[in-house]
Amino acid sequence: MLQYLVRHGQSVSNVEERVQGQEDVALSELGRRQAQEVAAWAGRVHAASPIAEIWSSPLCRARDTAAAIATRIARPLQIEDDLCELHAGVFQGHLWADLEVLFPAAVARWQSGDVTYRIPGGESRADLAARGRVMLEKLAGRDVPSMVVVAHGGILTAALGSLLGPDHPVLASAAMRPFTKLPALDNASVTVLEWPGPVLHRFNDTDHLGG
Repeated sequence: MLQYLVRHGQSVSNVEERVQGQEDVALSELGRRQAQEVAAWAGRVHAASPIAEIWSSPLCRARDTAAAIATRIARPLQIEDDLCELHAGVFQGHLWADLEVLFPAAVARWQSGDVTYRIPGGESRADLAARGRVMLEKLAGRDVPSMVVVAHGGILTAALGSLLGPDHPVLASAAMRPFTKLPALDNASVTVLEWPGPVLHRFNDTDHLGG
């Protein structure tokens, strides 16, 4: 079974360089175009080998990206709450650049590499990785040949790290997201897992985007 993992299109907070976490932030104008571009990619895949299901985080930046895909391939959109992004606690809604001034102790702990450290009011990297891994394994158990899963950069890369191991050559060589210590996934990128395994076939593919 193939899982096509899609990060949502660019959001307004991505443009502002603001911490989103589980805040419900809309797509930017570019993000809406990216949603249509990844939907066009899905249409091409579906024409060659039908995609059975589409799953999404409930947050609107992911849900609206997934809805564009669902419309293009005429499949119902299914929502799974546990595909939400990391709950970033007190960091949510603030500019990344302001965090070290506003929450110096919490930022130091978060950047220390301690994956069990929970942001005040939020989650740890370990929490996120466990939640993401459980969700991808749960969806991989469905009796379908393929599915699209639209979610967020944090949860997708944390889940991949848990499933494949941090020393996986692709993940180990990927650029790191600033501040998060997680591999970077571009907006509207596609990553492909094959189950059982899982086996990583593609990571952070953006060839379908117009630039």
